[in-house]
Amino acid sequence: MKRCRVVIVDAATVIAEGVASLLTRSTRCEVIGAYSTIADIHTLLAAGRVDVVVASVSLLHRIEECAELNNMPVVGIVSTLHEEEVLRKFTATISIYNSAEDIERVVCDAVATPTENNFTDSHELSDRERDVLVLVARGYTNKEIASELNISPHTVISHRKNIVHKTGIRSVAGLTVYAVLNKLIDSEQL
Repeated sequence: MKRCRVVIVDAATVIAEGVASLLTRSTRCEVIGAYSTIADIHTLLAAGRVDVVVASVSLLHRIEECAELNNMPVVGIVSTLHEEEVLRKFTATISIYNSAEDIERVVCDAVATPTENNFTDSHELSDRERDVLVLVARGYTNKEIASELNISPHTVISHRKNIVHKTGIRSVAGLTVYAVLNKLIDSEQL
């Protein structure tokens, strides 16, 4: 049986070394190394010597910037609270509270299943999402937006969910600031 080649990346040495130690005991995993940054593993990724990366969820922005990780399973290490949208970007997640057996199972399952991370999701808003965002920024309700754009309130809600997913901003005030900063609306129009 071929062992899956694992690289662990976490700025917290105790977490990276701890996960590495647990997986080293496994007969199903070969730990290539534990590193503190995504930049440290570029050479390994380019050489094709890695089957799965286990990385801190807090490194998401660096992971998204690393093109070599777009088609590779990435298991997120959860050590603090994170929003569900962030966690969904990973192929799978493990917690620092999981047992060694659970961590091994999740990591090996991530290699065996098709890559399902969402690092390459577009964060660009569609034209209709921009229209909805502008009306949200102007203080319109979902019903008013639906009436203005000739769409159903359910479609408005769907667009609003997509906007939140793409921007990571939940509040109307935050979305208003986003719309102004991205020149979707003039602050005088508010």
